[in-house]
Amino acid sequence: MPTYEYKCTKCGNTFEALQKMNDEPLKECLECGSPIKRLIGSGSGIIFKGAGFHVNDYADDKSEKSPPPCCSGGTCPHED
Repeated sequence: MPTYEYKCTKCGNTFEALQKMNDEPLKECLECGSPIKRLIGSGSGIIFKGAGFHVNDYADDKSEKSPPPCCSGGTCPHED
């Protein structure tokens, strides 16, 4: 369910309401009972949860990595 943001035309109170997409917009301010307007929001941001996005999707190819600056002298304590 999307979250809609509303603003009172009289007192300026802003609040959010969790509503179904086919619900009628709210009409009265929760604080003063005056008419309200539904604001145009940015919508929901994209949320990437769990494994499977970007860092986890690509194999760790060590051949493409350059060695750290401390390893340019020959032996490297960081190598496997």
